[in-house]
Amino acid sequence: MSVAKVIEISASSSKSFEKAMKNGINNANDSLQNITGAWVESQKVTVKDGEIKQYRVIMKVTFVLK
Repeated sequence: MSVAKVIEISASSSKSFEKAMKNGINNANDSLQNITGAWVESQKVTVKDGEIKQYRVIMKVTFVLK
């Protein structure tokens, strides 16, 4: 039997939501093992002078414990 854990992470990018997701997974992978999936809970942008400056995502990341 496997036991999985879900954590919430926040990630950002100045380019796109997709890049923000990739940044989040890459950073999580540096400290977690056995990541099996992620679910994007929310997306947000920050705007300055009428232009999008940052794309942000909140993700739930699932990984299997050893």
